[in-house]
Parts: sequence; C-alpha cells; structure tokens
Amino acid sequence: MFGFLRRKKPPPPTPEPVESASKPGGPWPVEPASIAAQAARPPQPPQPPAPSAPAEPPRTGWIKRLRAGLSRTSGQLAGLFGLTQIDEALFEQLEAALLVADTGIETTTWLLARLRERVKKERLETGEDVRQALRATLTELLTPLEAPIDLDRSAPQVWMVTGVNGAGKTTSIGKLAHLLRREHKSVLLAAGDTFRAAARAQLAEWGARNDVAVIAQDGGDPGAVAFDAVSAGIARQTDVVMVDTAGRLPTQTHLMEELRKVRRVIGKALAGAPHEALLVLDGNTGQNMLAQVAAFDAAVALTGLIVTKLDGTAKGGAIVALAHTRRVQPIPVYFIGLGEGVDDLQAFSAEEFVSALLDPTPRSH
Repeated sequence: MFGFLRRKKPPPPTPEPVESASKPGGPWPVEPASIAAQAARPPQPPQPPAPSAPAEPPRTGWIKRLRAGLSRTSGQLAGLFGLTQIDEALFEQLEAALLVADTGIETTTWLLARLRERVKKERLETGEDVRQALRATLTELLTPLEAPIDLDRSAPQVWMVTGVNGAGKTTSIGKLAHLLRREHKSVLLAAGDTFRAAARAQLAEWGARNDVAVIAQDGGDPGAVAFDAVSAGIARQTDVVMVDTAGRLPTQTHLMEELRKVRRVIGKALAGAPHEALLVLDGNTGQNMLAQVAAFDAAVALTGLIVTKLDGTAKGGAIVALAHTRRVQPIPVYFIGLGEGVDDLQAFSAEEFVSALLDPTPRSH
C-alpha cells in the first residue's frame, strides 16, 4: 500500500543485557518458581506449527478494479493472442489495437519493431508467445516510471500540485493527505486557487475529513497563500505542506506564468522547495497527456505525476506513450487513481498495469 514511501533504515536495535531470572524486576513473563517447575519437566517432543489460514494476496481488490477500468483495451488485445500462428495479420491487428488504446503512432511503431525483434530472436511460434513478449517489453518500458517519495529528506516537505481544470487535482490532494495521515505524518494544506470559492470549500472539506489545517484567503494572491502556508509549516514543524493551485490550460500563457511565480515564492519561503512538483492528469485525455506534461514541466520542473480516472473510459495507452517519449528523462508516475474514495489512489506498479492491459478480465460467476 505504501510502497511509494522511502525511509531511512533505522539503526539496528541494541541488544538488552540478559538478567537473572531470580532478580526482581527482570524481563521474564513468569515467576522464578514457575521457571524451576518447567525445568523439572521431562522434555516434550516438538509440536508442529499450527496451520495458518492462507492469506489473501495483497492488492487483489485493487488489481481487479484496475483490470475492470482498462477492460476496453484488454478486450481489444486479449482476442488477438489466441491465434496459433504468428503472421503479418497478427501484427496489423495488434497495431490497430494499440492505436485505439491511445498509444500513439510513434510509440506503437517502436513497440512493434521491438516485438518483431523478439519474435525473430527468440523464435516465437504462437500468439501466447507474442503476448508474453509484449508483456516483457511493456514492463521494461514502464518500470522506470515506478519511484517512491522520500519523506525523510526534508522537514517540512513542500509539494506543489498542478493540473488542468477537472483533472481531479483537489481530490487527489485530499487522498494524499489521507495516506500521509495514515502514516502518522502531519500535513498542512494551502488553498492556492484563490479565485474559486468552490475549490477552497472542497479543500476545506478534505482538510476536515483528514483532521488537517487549511491556509486560505478569499480572492488573495496565490503566491501569498503559498508563502504563508510554507511559513506556517516551518513554524509548526509540519511534515508535509501541500500547495493546491488553480486549474489552468497549458495554452493560457498568463496563468502558466503565474504558476512559475508561485514556484519562485515557495523557494523564497524555504530554500530547496518545492521538493515535489506534481502534475495531476486525467487518464481519459489520451495523447493530450503528453502535451500537458511538456508544458507543465517547462513551467515548474515536474518531479512526479498522478494519473486519475482510470475507472472510466480511459484506455491506458497514453501512459505507455509517456514512458516511451520520456524514456531518456522519465518523470515518475507516483500514483494512479480509480475512483472518488479515499483509498482509490495507489502507488503505480508497472507489472500490475501491464497485466491489466494485456490479460483478459476474469468473468464473474
């Protein structure tokens, strides 16, 4: 659940000195007389350990929902691999399915070239062989997007959260606050969208749900709100300060410049901040995700992504395209989201994501 967190390893515990059983106040859970009585008993044969109930595989429910969310793509791909032979028709159908999945022409061409190389080199013969080869290629491509957040590098940490209107930015902040509170971290929120009362009210509601304070101003300057929040975080020794920002389109030059200003103000309030510049992406926007990442990265130097709404009409291929186009300098996908619930935000796993794309959705009985 919390694989996204990276912590320093604690020092090895110092062994406690073993005290005599007869010494008052010793660590023994029984009286000395009981110990003597036990020592007098004949040795008993070792007992086999009691059988334990099989544990449910972790994240089973999450993976099931992820597969359901990406079922449009897996439904397109699953039927292709049932073929008993590999021919040009298979590659043509695979190309069409990947393009429909929002993978894009450049990434699809690259994937098919790698797949053809594997088929030739490994002498693959069946459609199932091709599925496993594509699985390995996609997993290798997406694995660099996995990364934890290091919560121990600074205190407070400042996270600046950006995104276009309707991407789920404020909701994602609330879910992040929930995850951090479950990790016993103190959190402070800054309502940087100063022109929309509804945004401030939504953030205040999330703050109340998570027992987290919110710094806000009615119609004030977003930079001033960010500065006040970071200053308050320093004074209160808060672990994480999250700064919400107004939703904006990358084409709105004046709003993107305002975003740069907020980033500069945060840096003046605390040297080295923001420690995370996050972009929230709507998983249904397809190839437009790539343009958003490029624009926001140029404005605030992104450190991580959150992809939301993968439970709707999202096809998933745009994340593959993002991994391919930025494979030289990948931006981690810290989280993906499937719904509105507080637990509907989970750490991104390349292996789970590829499985949801390529494996058929199990039928419910």
